Amino acid sequence: MKRFSCLCHLSSKTVDCRNRGLVHTPSHLPPETHILLLQNNHIWKINESAFIETPGLKILDLSNNSVSSLSSSAFQGLRHLQILNLTKNFIHYVDNKTFSSLPHLKELDLSSNRILSLPETLGNNTWNITLLSVKHNKLLKLDRILLESLPNLKVVLFKDNPWQCNCHVFGLKLWLESFLYRGGISDGIICSTPENRKGKDLLKVPYEMYGICPPPAAHVHLANVPHHYNSELRSSVKHAHHSEHGDSSHSNCEPKPKPRPANLRHAIATVVITGVVCGIVCLMMLAAAVYGCAYAAITAKYHREHLALTKEKGSVEEKEPFDSSLA
Repeated sequence: MKRFSCLCHLSSKTVDCRNRGLVHTPSHLPPETHILLLQNNHIWKINESAFIETPGLKILDLSNNSVSSLSSSAFQGLRHLQILNLTKNFIHYVDNKTFSSLPHLKELDLSSNRILSLPETLGNNTWNITLLSVKHNKLLKLDRILLESLPNLKVVLFKDNPWQCNCHVFGLKLWLESFLYRGGISDGIICSTPENRKGKDLLKVPYEMYGICPPPAAHVHLANVPHHYNSELRSSVKHAHHSEHGDSSHSNCEPKPKPRPANLRHAIATVVITGVVCGIVCLMMLAAAVYGCAYAAITAKYHREHLALTKEKGSVEEKEPFDSSLA
């Protein structure tokens, strides 16, 4: 290993090539290597199949180098790789096939690069990723489809990117809320533009601010969003649908004037007045019922007394002729 200026640790199956002034990835490495440390060098390019001789690699650290691009076959053959560290390089573009040959990849760190955008997927075999870091890049947006293609994601780091919080970030906001609700960990997204949202946490930007945006794509699943967000989401989608057909002049997705909030005191007063009116009506109905019953009782009593009096008079009149005849 002296010819490569690297240190080989047989017990841990580690090859340490840190701080060796390398400009290319070393070759003729022990095939049983599990950990390869290449940080703090000057490696500027990763050739195709650069690690084909070390198929058992589980940890590859390429941080703090000068890598500017990654070919689609740069990591070919590393089927057992679990941790890939590419921080502090000059990567500006990531191909959607770059990580396809890494079916057991769990942690991918792309922080502190110059990445302007990411593809809709990191590859066909990246569903085992649990940690994704894109901190300290130049990302303006991130497609929700990419995050949904990583079902086992537990930690995602977004810090220090110039996030553009316009209509394009709406889907990302929905995904992030659902992700945190399910127990995921994130450092959040801080808006850089537009000016009226600069420095604000994306999660704290009200849904009403996106009222004029087009409806979310068909792949948005409301069932995955927490219940207390659903009503807001449905309302915002409804407003968006109306605005899409009613006003096409707001193509830059600038927010409408803030809608006037409902007055809670007026609502309470309405409820109280309604209750009082209902109470008065009920009392009037009760009084009418009591009055009706009382009137019926008095009428019945009157008829009974009148009937008794009539019978009494009739019996007296019948007795008087009989008595006079006796006299």
